[in-house]
Amino acid sequence: MVYGPERWEEMEDDELVQHAQRGERAAFGELVRRHRAEVYGYARSITREAYLAEDIVQDALIRAFMHLGKLVDPARFLPWVHRIVRNQAYTRLKAKPFQQEKTFTEVGALHAEGTLPDPGDIDGILRRLNRSAHEAVQHENVPEERLIKHETLRVLTDIIQCLKPRERAIFESHFFDQLSPAEIARLFNLSSSNVYQILSRSRKKVVQENLRVTVDTYIKTRRDLGMMAKKILPYEGALRETRTWTSAADATYKLLQFTDRKLSLPMVMGLTGHAFRINIIPGEVHIAGPTAYKFTDGLPRGLHNLGIQARYVEGMSEQIGPNTNLMPADLKDQSAMSKRSIHQTLPQALDLIHSSLNRGYPVLAWDLFFPEFGVIFGYDDEDRVLYAEACGRVDTLPYDHLGRSVLEEIFVLAIEGSADLTLRQQLQRALETAIELYEGRESVISTAVRGLDAYQAWAESLMARKVEPNGHAFNIAVIRDARYYAAEFFAELMAAWPEEDVQHQELTTRFGNARMLYSDMLVEWNALHAMFPFPDGGQPNGEEVSLEAMQRINRVLEMERQALGELKAIAALLE
Repeated sequence: MVYGPERWEEMEDDELVQHAQRGERAAFGELVRRHRAEVYGYARSITREAYLAEDIVQDALIRAFMHLGKLVDPARFLPWVHRIVRNQAYTRLKAKPFQQEKTFTEVGALHAEGTLPDPGDIDGILRRLNRSAHEAVQHENVPEERLIKHETLRVLTDIIQCLKPRERAIFESHFFDQLSPAEIARLFNLSSSNVYQILSRSRKKVVQENLRVTVDTYIKTRRDLGMMAKKILPYEGALRETRTWTSAADATYKLLQFTDRKLSLPMVMGLTGHAFRINIIPGEVHIAGPTAYKFTDGLPRGLHNLGIQARYVEGMSEQIGPNTNLMPADLKDQSAMSKRSIHQTLPQALDLIHSSLNRGYPVLAWDLFFPEFGVIFGYDDEDRVLYAEACGRVDTLPYDHLGRSVLEEIFVLAIEGSADLTLRQQLQRALETAIELYEGRESVISTAVRGLDAYQAWAESLMARKVEPNGHAFNIAVIRDARYYAAEFFAELMAAWPEEDVQHQELTTRFGNARMLYSDMLVEWNALHAMFPFPDGGQPNGEEVSLEAMQRINRVLEMERQALGELKAIAALLE
């Protein structure tokens, strides 16, 4: 007898198990629908990792389906599945390094041999698929292997439907039939170069379709598990204002307002090191200079100085992009974003965003609407939009537009944990960071000059008179603002340092010296800012103007060297 959905829903678990044991797949489907959320929650409680929990649940359900006939007591179905989940979880957690494993969900249910290729690595997926086909005979008596292979083929077949008939025929000939480009060229009466072009174009289409399916699967999984939600954190008033040109510090300051570390902006700028950074991209003095450092090193370290651990998802390029201020508006709007590729780290980024917001913490994110840092403070699964703020712009961003801005990059960072540090300990860490920044030991992109050496590169760029006015003015505005907060940082240290500290007098004197140096620098920076106002930038390539700018930059460099000496002296006192 064939039952409809309503009949399955009326049955008790033991009845469904008995029907499933007799081959009724719909009965097992009802068991999965009924208990998947609970099983997922159990797996998540063990792993503390959403993707890993989903992967374990998927594997456990496959095993349960294939071994259902071994279940003697149908009434014990749920405890039996829990035991499978527990065993799978413990096995996976013992595997090292389990944190780096790709998961079932990440590639839209493609699974092979216990580890998975990157979602964008379609060649790796296809190589595994071919190897699986060749080894099928060896595993013909293993039902799990047959089920996994069948599921992999089904998903991949769906994905390559995005190709045109001719593209698909050539694609399948190469990857499934393992024909060489020369053989395909003869078969389809094409040149070898045409075959290479078609394969390259088809691979890109398949990668994008794979990623689209992955994001759809991510949302579908949330729906199946009853996790669809709308979460918007309170983000009003001053949080929507921008108080510094260093957008990473601005976003960090706003993240901290949702924790017990509600520091002032000068303290955030100073303790994270942002008040002391200088990177210049010589030649045109590109607008990307202030953000030309490795986010994966600089931003977690800045939070570490505050006693905060961070977790991030990164999909950055080594290349600097164009100055978006100089691009036509139609290349920066939503329609332009829709035409760009879906970023391969998007599923992981969305998972981190959901996880952090559900814990009550917004996330720091790069290049939401333009190449600066901002804050994601909400999400809506039904509408598939993120709520975000960057440099005072508050707007929504579709899920799949994250990473599709002009630079096509993703960097999302969330607060993961914290440890209590004294002000002395925070300052010790911060000074170590600041000294490394001055001495040029920070990881930067290859075209950037860092630390004190950046001033010489800047002067040489002015001498060559090929400076781009908008980017040049932006560099001045950012560094001028940073040194203002450096002066304010040491002013706050003078006021906040405990009087009972035996080194109080000596330290506060040093703080005062540093404050004075940074205040004196501002005289030169203010003059440079007046000469080269942002956004128009003035005339930096004029003979007299460039000469005066070089002289002022050299005076700043001398004061920066003195400031580095003060930082080292303070660090020595704190040892």
